[in-house]
Amino acid sequence: MDEQNLQEQEQEFNLEDIIREFSDETQVPPQEEPEEDVKQYDKEAIKQEQAAPAAVTGDTIRLEKIPEAQGVVRNAQPITEEEPEERAEPYSEQWEPEYEQPIAEYVPPQPIAFRPRSRLRELKRKLVAGPEKQYYALSEKGLGKLQLAILLSLVMVLLSAGGAMMNALGAVPEDRLRLMVFGQFWVMLVSALLGSFQLLAGATDLLKKKFSLNTLLLFTFLLCCADGIVCLGQLRVPCCAAFSLQVTMSLWSAYQQRNTKLGQLDTMRKAVRLDSISAAEDYFEEKKGFLRGEGQVEHFMDSYESRPKLEKVLSVYTLVALCVSVAIGVAGGVLHGVSAGLQVASVACLAAMPASMFVTLSRPMAVLEKQLHSLGAVLCGWKGVEGLGGKAVFPVEHSDLFPAGTVQLNGVKFFGARQPDMIIAYAAALMEADGNSLEPIFTQLLDSRNGRHYPVENFRGYEGGIGAEVNGEPVLVGTLSFLKDMGTDLPEGIRVSQAVCLAVDGELCGLFALSYEKDRGAAVGLATLLGSRRLNTVLVAEDFMLTPDFVRATFGSNTRRMSYLDRALREQLRAQKADPEVQALAMVTKEGLAPIAYAVSGARCVKSAATAGVVVHMTGGIMGLLMMLALAVLGATWLLTPANLFLYELVWLIPGLLITHWPRTI
Repeated sequence: MDEQNLQEQEQEFNLEDIIREFSDETQVPPQEEPEEDVKQYDKEAIKQEQAAPAAVTGDTIRLEKIPEAQGVVRNAQPITEEEPEERAEPYSEQWEPEYEQPIAEYVPPQPIAFRPRSRLRELKRKLVAGPEKQYYALSEKGLGKLQLAILLSLVMVLLSAGGAMMNALGAVPEDRLRLMVFGQFWVMLVSALLGSFQLLAGATDLLKKKFSLNTLLLFTFLLCCADGIVCLGQLRVPCCAAFSLQVTMSLWSAYQQRNTKLGQLDTMRKAVRLDSISAAEDYFEEKKGFLRGEGQVEHFMDSYESRPKLEKVLSVYTLVALCVSVAIGVAGGVLHGVSAGLQVASVACLAAMPASMFVTLSRPMAVLEKQLHSLGAVLCGWKGVEGLGGKAVFPVEHSDLFPAGTVQLNGVKFFGARQPDMIIAYAAALMEADGNSLEPIFTQLLDSRNGRHYPVENFRGYEGGIGAEVNGEPVLVGTLSFLKDMGTDLPEGIRVSQAVCLAVDGELCGLFALSYEKDRGAAVGLATLLGSRRLNTVLVAEDFMLTPDFVRATFGSNTRRMSYLDRALREQLRAQKADPEVQALAMVTKEGLAPIAYAVSGARCVKSAATAGVVVHMTGGIMGLLMMLALAVLGATWLLTPANLFLYELVWLIPGLLITHWPRTI
């Protein structure tokens, strides 16, 4: 009776139902059994089921543990409605593993692409924190005040020079002479007021134990003031015109320096890419080479305010000139009186410093910066100017002469019985193995025809072509003259100058006609490089089509200064990369050869102009001191008139302005 009640309370389950409920892999279809057939369980089995805890949910009984005799996996966890069972997803071809290599194997970090978005964001962040911040700080000072001061100072020059000329011509009445002297003295004071910041800068340099042109200008002003007081008593016109001219040139120099910095900072802050030019020592033939790499904003910020070495030469000269001028004044005072000594000393200081000496260093840089600003290039201060000078080598690559899109495939002609797809595949295989700049053209042609990529064996490079074994066959790729020199059978009547030829087993099989479009920027940049003295342009392009004759015919440039090296040496030079730790000499924010060429040749021109300007102005100053010494000894103070001194300044102003204008001619 108890057994019958137990059977009525429990529902019927066979072994297949239990396995289907708990198994993840085996799915057994349910079997329909007649209601009359009642499964009889063994008493011992029923006792074991009663001993095991069971969770009843609806019509389903899920056991926590199934005996091993029934073939169920051990340690099966009970599944409830609150925590549904998680089944493994079936394998899909679209699924990709998280790691392409085993986790235990070390995977080195992959190099970042040249200009990904992350690097662009980092570049803009540095530009905002550096050049842009400095640009707005310098813009607040502006250029308007300097321009107004220069204009007013130039008016003072004209007034004082006009008065000096009238006095020299005897057009000033004697009763108006005192008024003339008094007016000249006040014009000199107004000029000093306009150039007060320059005089203060000279005093600051003196406190810093430096001697500059502004320091000499300060001492000149003091001597002119002392001489002017004497002139009021003697009714002698002071040398105001020459002093006002020097103040004007000093203000112009400050204006050029500030304008140059603003232009350089403006170029940098607008950059969306930044390339650098640095020097590599002993690059070729014991000469340094100019290599290009990725630019660092820090290199520019650390060097754009650097001072030239020529400034030290001028510092020594101005100190010596002041001492010599004072000595000449003392000699004149001993021989001819105190008033004559003051007159000689003040005139000697003015003659020792030609007015255009103030712009000897600032004007060439300002002239060049205007040209580089439109090209998107900047020099890293005078460190860049000095580093880009001297004997050097500039490597020119294929992308410099022919940027992307300027070389195109004009047509293909096939010879022999070989399949065209095989000929194209052979050519693409050799170009890829060579790393040739023409490789993208052939690879694109091969992929457009769904061609096969063949491996290359026994690759060799020659002058004018390349060779290797592809698919067990000897293949040569190069110019028509190269195949002819290699003994290839060539059909008669082939006259193509710009074509890549392919030969298989000594037989011409394909001819790929190319068109090289002349790029204006590349032509201008190449002409600029070839026209720069003491700069050896070296062609390191991997394209065997580029020869000196081909470059001359395409760009119309004189390639006598261009070196075309053998293949092994070209590969060696091309493999050298710029050291990112080396100080950059120039920065370029635009693509193309023209900005780089103008930066290199322009820096060399600036250095030449500055050096020549220093030599010329020092020569003029020394000649002025010698004349003052002779006049002081002879006592010919009547020749030391303001008009004569002003004319002397104008004479040396002409070569000074012409020399400092040289960078505009590059």
